[in-house]
Amino acid sequence: QVQVVESGGGLVQAGGSLRLSCTASGLTFDDYSMGWFRQAPGKEREKVSCINWNGISTYYADSVKGRFTISRDNAKNTLYLQMNSLKPEDTAMYYCAAMYGPAGPPVCFVTSSLVAVGRNYWGQGTQVTVSS
Repeated sequence: QVQVVESGGGLVQAGGSLRLSCTASGLTFDDYSMGWFRQAPGKEREKVSCINWNGISTYYADSVKGRFTISRDNAKNTLYLQMNSLKPEDTAMYYCAAMYGPAGPPVCFVTSSLVAVGRNYWGQGTQVTVSS
């Protein structure tokens, strides 16, 4: 049974930093691209950052480039998102996803729900709140 579990969210002042972690079990971690997505109240879920199976290739949304850094430790089955210079508009539920992709660039797309479909798995989310 595949499990994807996020941690590290919280309340932080604007300009501050947080580090999110995501641990995946029940799968061969380095067969999967990993990604961070977020959803703010009243808005659709959006891609934040993704990383391919070996950590060489990454994607960042324009809104977080230069502030967020994605990384992974395949030995620990863990994905990270270092978030610096946080802004109130970064406030959202942050979700981690594992998407099958054992080669090439990151596999990274928003699905219609958080229900596992095929070889795409989602966590339950961790809340990030940035106060002004």
